[in-house]
Amino acid sequence: MRRVGYKKGIHIGLSLYSLGAIFFWPSAKFEKYGGFVGSTFIIGCGLSTLEVAANSYISVLGTPRYAAARLNFSQGFQGVASFSGPLIAARWFFTGRNVNSLGTVQWVYLAVAGLGVVLNVLFLYVVSVFRHSHLIMFFSFATLPEITEDALEEEMQDVGLQEDQGSFWKQYRCIFGFVAQTAYVGAQVGVAAFAVNFFVDQGVGISQSKASDLFSFCQITFTIGRFVGVVILNFVDPALLLAIYGFCCTLFCLLVSQLPRYGGIGCMFGLFFFESICYPCIFTLGTKNLGKYTKRGSGLIVMGVGGGAWYPSAQGALADLTYTRRSYLVPMSGYIAMMLYAIGLVIDQARKSGFTIRNRDELSEKRAALGNRVQAADDIVTPDTPKESRSHTLLEEVLERLPR
Repeated sequence: MRRVGYKKGIHIGLSLYSLGAIFFWPSAKFEKYGGFVGSTFIIGCGLSTLEVAANSYISVLGTPRYAAARLNFSQGFQGVASFSGPLIAARWFFTGRNVNSLGTVQWVYLAVAGLGVVLNVLFLYVVSVFRHSHLIMFFSFATLPEITEDALEEEMQDVGLQEDQGSFWKQYRCIFGFVAQTAYVGAQVGVAAFAVNFFVDQGVGISQSKASDLFSFCQITFTIGRFVGVVILNFVDPALLLAIYGFCCTLFCLLVSQLPRYGGIGCMFGLFFFESICYPCIFTLGTKNLGKYTKRGSGLIVMGVGGGAWYPSAQGALADLTYTRRSYLVPMSGYIAMMLYAIGLVIDQARKSGFTIRNRDELSEKRAALGNRVQAADDIVTPDTPKESRSHTLLEEVLERLPR
């Protein structure tokens, strides 16, 4: 990503995704398991590349103040697909004579590949609205800008931020963000993987098919929570909101593991709601003010999805020893780790610039403070000071007073 940039990275991700989807066609045609595994691997490579490029691009393409809100909004549509996709497949693709046939799968993945190609082409341009005399005059295609790490580093230096100094492994906000993301994704995958079994085992007469429908409703709750989070993040500090949501996830996961029957079912819906903003917020907070390390940090935090590979195994082992409801103590540990990370960020922010509830534009505040210092320094320079010396004295005064 550091070599090709965000835009080309997105193109590469979409291309690999489309290529892997196309390979599902011969795999389904000849019914080869190895073909499905290879196709899934190629799609995974495309998705991971797309995740690093697109998430990071969305975060830096605009003011940092609303980075978490932007990423939550864009990933909200992923939530829409998470419940609509399985419902469509169950109702129209895998019913009747297609239950045991791979014929419909071929067409589904061909359509997915075609959609990937279309998105790849459309990404070359975005529709922008030009305003003239406060009236919308016409729509036009505008090429998306490329944002380099040098530009991000320069922006930070312009306002006196030195957080990207030192080696990458000293960017503790990012390193601990990776740990938090690993723990959260593992917990999220574990919660979803055992949700159907949980509903069935609650002893209230829920069948397997009804449990699947309830799980779809949980995904709808998750999606609604993500769009609600977009609104809240416009006003509330992301680190503080993540700490609150992390506490709620921990609490509801504990209640799910302890409450029987309908109480546990209701808490499961609450857990899905409070999971909604966590991944985007961890990503934007972990990559905040990384400057020249932004792309590398994005890749590291996206690697946190690896937590989803081992948390369900641990949860399944506990479920076999006890029962499904008690196994939700395992994902609770992931939510605790995420909550501690968010609380640490809140404390660090309060120590550096004071505690705040509202979402602030840190760069704008730094620029304003810098402007005030420039004016104050200009005021202390005597009128008799030569112009060249005055500029030099002014610069020294500003640099001396800048926060480190």
